[in-house]
Amino acid sequence: MAKQRSLWLTLTLTLALAATGCAGTSKNEVPDEAPEVLYQDAQARLQAGNYIRAAELLEAMDARYPFGAYSNQVQLDLIYAYYKQDDTVRALANIDRFIRLNPNHPSIDYARYMRGLTNMSADYNFFQDLFNVDRADRDPGYARQAFADFRQLLRQHPDSVYAADARARMISLKNRLARHDLAVAEYYVKRQAWLAAANRAKFVVESYPDTEQLKPALQIMQQAYDQLGLTGMANHAEAVLRANYPAG
Repeated sequence: MAKQRSLWLTLTLTLALAATGCAGTSKNEVPDEAPEVLYQDAQARLQAGNYIRAAELLEAMDARYPFGAYSNQVQLDLIYAYYKQDDTVRALANIDRFIRLNPNHPSIDYARYMRGLTNMSADYNFFQDLFNVDRADRDPGYARQAFADFRQLLRQHPDSVYAADARARMISLKNRLARHDLAVAEYYVKRQAWLAAANRAKFVVESYPDTEQLKPALQIMQQAYDQLGLTGMANHAEAVLRANYPAG
């Protein structure tokens, strides 16, 4: 009897778990509706900020109707849904697919703009900004790629409606990249690796002359050249420093 009761409880538990699993699956299933109905539903979800469900609907449309009337717009909306979920990998994969398959599409500038936004978002850390934590030394790979993405947008689509915002974001990214390279130069100074410090500071001066990092970079160049016994180069760095910052 005890054995039968144990078997019964095991069977009951198994069926309950199966039912729960089925219920979860059916909740996420996309109904077999007409594409216009599914698209309207997806748009409503996007507007409501339900990006996960919107992506599910759009993914279903992309799979069921890859050459339908909504095909290109579905792909563009999917990019946005992934971006809003901070799903960098899927967003970039869909962006690159769209650009590859639709090089002359009227919204190709939007795809390139979203590529920059996605990479820029991947570089952003909410909690570091919230607590004002300076992490200039962290890997700027995504920031560099975002800068390149926006630059390509401006080169290929200078009259795009996204051009002005791209330019503004490039200024922010340039400062981010300059802070990183300056932090590397400062690290070399602490290690007394004077040649490496001078070279990295020179890179900041040449690459980001219109940022706030110009002055400290020139100061590092002067100090490093002094330590290396390169008097002429140290004097030149000091002259440039005084010319740009006569007040000290």
